[in-house]
Amino acid sequence: MRTLLQQLVETESPSHDKAAVDRVGKIVADQCRKLGAEVEIIPNQKTGDIVLAHFNSSSLLLHPSAKPILILCHMDTVFPIGTLQKFPYREADGKIHGPGTLDMKSGIVIALSALSSHLSSAAADSRPVWALFTSDEEIGSHTSRVHIESLARQSEVVFVLEGALLDGSLKTWRKGGGSFHVKVKGRAAHAGGDHQAGRNAIEEMAHQVIAIQKLTDYEKQTTLNVGVIQGGTVSNVVPDEARIEVDVRVMLPGEWERIEAEMQKLKPVLDGTSLEIVGEFNRPPMPYGEGNQAAFKKASQIAKDKLGIELKAGGTGGASDGNFVAPLGIPVLDGMGAIGEGYHSDREYIFADSLEQRAKLLAALLSNW
Repeated sequence: MRTLLQQLVETESPSHDKAAVDRVGKIVADQCRKLGAEVEIIPNQKTGDIVLAHFNSSSLLLHPSAKPILILCHMDTVFPIGTLQKFPYREADGKIHGPGTLDMKSGIVIALSALSSHLSSAAADSRPVWALFTSDEEIGSHTSRVHIESLARQSEVVFVLEGALLDGSLKTWRKGGGSFHVKVKGRAAHAGGDHQAGRNAIEEMAHQVIAIQKLTDYEKQTTLNVGVIQGGTVSNVVPDEARIEVDVRVMLPGEWERIEAEMQKLKPVLDGTSLEIVGEFNRPPMPYGEGNQAAFKKASQIAKDKLGIELKAGGTGGASDGNFVAPLGIPVLDGMGAIGEGYHSDREYIFADSLEQRAKLLAALLSNW
């Protein structure tokens, strides 16, 4: 497992680099074929090709009513090519460090190891297993979403191999997420000689930032964060344009629609300025509803009976491809991957022993579901 993990981590795969992600895809496809899978390569023009592996296809003939189990992994990372030079793969003090170790090259390794174990068990023919390895999760899964939803609709349950919570808890709920881009147009003027003729876009944006931040409602678990602001050129020119990017996280159904309506109600405060507001709701919430509760209860019983461990449930404000599954009414258990922390940073690591632990857990679920 460590050998494969090192190979995957050292094959850097930033989302926007199609050739780089395709190099990981080739490794993954070859590994799946070694396990006897029927592998389909789904082509993409701008992002990496998607790898879909079908295991135990013949079990449909033996058990026509047995729906597949779907495993979701992604091959892309947030780290640009060259990150390894300053943040190399290394093992020390029971931890494995490196770009993408946690998010989620280790998840791929765990999935393949669990499948290897499951396929050699007596339960291998009980139902088919599908494994989808996507290429653009870190940038919104715009090309992957249609395939995720199509396969999930046909599945009994979906396991997402994102990293677990730090205490090992599965992620049984996630917030949904979206974003807004806001642009203010003002009027440029000389800051010394003609100040009164200008309309300061940055000043107008300051009013809008405060109004937007006030839309946060912690009781409803809704947060808005103005995370990027840009404007102006030089200090002696009244700026005629300013832009912000706003991150939105919601937990309750209908909250995105409420926030979208409130954002569209925003009006300029300063005469002579104008607003342009564009929003995109990328991932719906993944609540801890009846389906996920039942799936967690079943997984907990299997883990206790077969492995003697007690599973814990938790959640996070971050989103994943599991968010696309929840609105379909299909049970989904997320955070099935390795345990670690430092997502998207040069502190990213996993606990080395969690590789084997989580592979055993996934194998037990596959063989006993």
